[in-house]
Amino acid sequence: MKKIPILDIKQFEHKAQLEDFYSNDLEIHLKNNRDFFHKPHRHNFFLCVLFTQGSGIHEIDFETYAVKPGCVFFLRPGQTHFWQFNTSPQGCIFFHTQEFFELHFTNTKLDQFPFYYSFKNPPIVNITLDQILTVKSQFKEINQEYYSDLPLKRQKLASLLNTVYIDLSRHYIELEPKKEVVSMSYISTLRALEKLIDLNYKEQKSAKFYAEALNISSKHLNRILRTTLNKTTTQIISERVMLEAKRLMVHSYNTLAEISEILGYEDYAHFSKVFKEKNGITPKSFKRNYS
Repeated sequence: MKKIPILDIKQFEHKAQLEDFYSNDLEIHLKNNRDFFHKPHRHNFFLCVLFTQGSGIHEIDFETYAVKPGCVFFLRPGQTHFWQFNTSPQGCIFFHTQEFFELHFTNTKLDQFPFYYSFKNPPIVNITLDQILTVKSQFKEINQEYYSDLPLKRQKLASLLNTVYIDLSRHYIELEPKKEVVSMSYISTLRALEKLIDLNYKEQKSAKFYAEALNISSKHLNRILRTTLNKTTTQIISERVMLEAKRLMVHSYNTLAEISEILGYEDYAHFSKVFKEKNGITPKSFKRNYS
């Protein structure tokens, strides 16, 4: 079985002697990592990138987004993505571990920001052209601090990160009014549910199972998901199963029957029917079309 490469933050060149944080000019970063950015891969860290010039596409978990000036992308650990550019991109990029950010704050968590609190929220915000210079200056300040040799650098970087995430959240909420900041208790339940689904989706596809595991009623769990994502528990489970099905079809050598079995479907015909209902296309057609 082919495996999608998982990039570790320690693999990248760290001139600033920080193993859990990285920042660079985007053009330089892509040049240094030209061997893999155009191929599907994952990260074990959080990534944020601003495009000030360039065009192309960015595919994240089989969703395709246009790259253009003003795009800011956010990636969480585990997401599969790659880039394809039509014209030379320019901008800024940084990434970091969860611990780097959260160790510096008592009540601030990464999943409080709308672009990070669920895999289901769009991983992109398009800022207006007149806002690019302001956001770019924030990224530049992070980059300058990263390469500095000043005391309390880690604390300063964490503070700058928090500020840029707050400002980008405001842009995100302004452009995506349905993605408003919701209560932390709802976000905590949502995150716990997504982790549970990741661990159990191959064997457990019942909404009742996950509600009981979270010690809440199925009705209340659906209420939380309606508020945060405007989806039901069953939809969230199904979407996770379908995402893994697509990953296996594209990135593994398993047959469709083997993939069906891996995902907990003993009968391939049933799996094929479910896949077509959810995606409007059969597994065989999806695999052929994607290839």
